[in-house]
Amino acid sequence: MLTLYRDVSFKISRLVTRSYSTSFSIAVRFLKPELQRAIYSIYGFVRLADEIVDTFHDFDKESLLANFERDFYDALKHGISLNPVLNSFQETVRIYKIDDKLIQAFLTSMKTDLVKNDHCSKDETDDYIYGSAEAVGLMCLKVYTEGDQALFDELKQPAKKLGAAFQKVNFLRDLKNDMELLNRRYFHGIVEKDFDEEIKNEIINDIDNDFSFSFTGLKKLPQNSKLGVLIAYCYFRSLLKKIKRTPAQKLLEKRIRISGFQKFILFIRAYIACKLKLV
Repeated sequence: MLTLYRDVSFKISRLVTRSYSTSFSIAVRFLKPELQRAIYSIYGFVRLADEIVDTFHDFDKESLLANFERDFYDALKHGISLNPVLNSFQETVRIYKIDDKLIQAFLTSMKTDLVKNDHCSKDETDDYIYGSAEAVGLMCLKVYTEGDQALFDELKQPAKKLGAAFQKVNFLRDLKNDMELLNRRYFHGIVEKDFDEEIKNEIINDIDNDFSFSFTGLKKLPQNSKLGVLIAYCYFRSLLKKIKRTPAQKLLEKRIRISGFQKFILFIRAYIACKLKLV
């Protein structure tokens, strides 16, 4: 019966992923089954922590996050949790030997959201992005490389750049919500200056550099994981292209989206490129 509970735990993490991110969950479906379970569990853990700091406004967020962290380490110690998402994540941490420093870096960024609204320097922005995105990318890389430490070390820097690119695109897409509802400014350049075309273009150039560097690592991923990561890569690059075409003022007024048809075309192109070994 324990096997049944383990399966249920991973299914709950999959449900969380599919409920909160249809695009990412589609990309995950192109990984081999064992990797899917692991990536769903990582996303489930990350998503719940993010929900605590971003949406649970009527509750004691600090207490909830502290309890969430405590419950995870209790699950890791005992090898089980009655929280299905934590149960699946602790199993993934054990199987793939995910470094606790990565988990702590992520939780530190989440705690930062509880006390800091503005990231006033480049170092503050970079530190937050490392914990909230790059560290998560490295957790996923531990899964993709399946115990090959040499390959993990080789792809570590490209994986960090890819995580950073994804996060910065999300920041640009969510400017309206972050600034109006959460009163947060993640980009240090817009703390003392209004967001305008000049700042937008600086940020976009930075993201383009991240994407270019990360692609060198993507091409070296094992075939079992390459297609799923490539789909996510293409999706976020498409989002960035649309953001480029959108005036800075409009980004402060609406959230940029990719239509279902556009997503379908992107996924087909990525699938063909991967199957023909063009990547």
